[in-house]
Amino acid sequence: MKLTIPSNAEKILRILEKNGHEAYVVGGCVRDSVLGRNPDDWDITTSAEPAQVKALFRRTVDTGLQHGTVTVLMDKESYEVTTYRVDGDYEDGRHPKEVLFTSSLEEDLKRRDFTINAMAYHPDRGLVDLFHGMDDIREQVIRCVGSPMERFGEDALRILRAVRFSAQLGFSIEEETKNGICAMAPNLKFVSAERIQTELVKLLISPHPDYFRTAYETGLTRQFLPEFDACMETEQNTPHHCRTVGEHTLNSLLNIRADKVLRLTMLLHDIGKPAVKKTDGNGRDHFKTHGPRGEEMARTILRRLKFDNDTIAKVCRLILWHDARPLPEMAEVRRAVNRIGEDIFSLYLEVQKADMLAQSSYKRNEKTARLEGVARCYARILEERQCVSLKTLAVKGRDLIEAGYPPGPQIGEKLDQLLEHVLEFPEDNQKDVLLSLLI
Repeated sequence: MKLTIPSNAEKILRILEKNGHEAYVVGGCVRDSVLGRNPDDWDITTSAEPAQVKALFRRTVDTGLQHGTVTVLMDKESYEVTTYRVDGDYEDGRHPKEVLFTSSLEEDLKRRDFTINAMAYHPDRGLVDLFHGMDDIREQVIRCVGSPMERFGEDALRILRAVRFSAQLGFSIEEETKNGICAMAPNLKFVSAERIQTELVKLLISPHPDYFRTAYETGLTRQFLPEFDACMETEQNTPHHCRTVGEHTLNSLLNIRADKVLRLTMLLHDIGKPAVKKTDGNGRDHFKTHGPRGEEMARTILRRLKFDNDTIAKVCRLILWHDARPLPEMAEVRRAVNRIGEDIFSLYLEVQKADMLAQSSYKRNEKTARLEGVARCYARILEERQCVSLKTLAVKGRDLIEAGYPPGPQIGEKLDQLLEHVLEFPEDNQKDVLLSLLI
């Protein structure tokens, strides 16, 4: 098999070999190249030890010398060059107690997580596939190298990585590997929230975000998102739904584009439903206030998983308002944009559509007509640059002060009154007109 690798990566291989060392590109870049994907990074594994690598290249960065890794800079590109190694015992479920360098490529590949990530390639010697990664690529299977219990026992993050790779590639998880995930799921407690967050986002923005179901089925969500387990176990006896809350959530993920904020919103948009569920005398379920409750719960979850403040703010606002249903009338939509926020209103429309498409077909035509009408009104608001917030109101606080109003709370009250008028009559958003209304 012939793979195309970057010229600078090949140059590094040649320099190492010229000086008596073995070297290969390895891991994810080989896997992605075989699959016809563009690798994000090109990693190199070598028999040369870090000091030897540093001596051969003019520009290097000590990325992780204790683990044998040196970053080599070529032009504007960087390549991680790591010495063949054998990991010592893992005492914390995440990191080896010690790393031993070896001259054996086989020993280095043997320590890797999955067969599809344990292949190496050299332009002259071709593909090195000691653990049948190519067979698993052909069969579209995620399989551990060697014993799943050993691999997951070494590094608990691999448990979640298996599900993430499955979602990214559309592969199934081999039975013994899946059994190992189930058995070792509690070890996720050894993994930092930041690491879990990274894998979660990669899974969610993958082509198969609904494979998050596997994380539930293997017991992983019980470790880092138990609120989702409650959703999977909550029925929705209402004409608007035909699935559990969790299954509706998984379906909704497929109906929205692969954006971090949008996919997180869909994952958590109904997270408050189990907590507020009420069943009436006719056996029909109701979930009133699930938006506000969901916002509160989502904020706790996202903080627990160490998401940044901007992501938390946007996701939580979208969850708060995801079930708001303004009428498709201009004044109604202007007020909705003001209430929900100019910065996220277009996202809110996407969330509403994804939510609707994951529901039952009950009143689908009416729901679609309303949402499309709201979208048309919003497009007109943007086209005509209509005022929907104090930011674009033609009158500012200083204008009121100059008109004789004393500084203080009443300035804000007057501006709010003028904005309310403009939301109803956008043509009046002119300074002289608005000031005349105050007389």
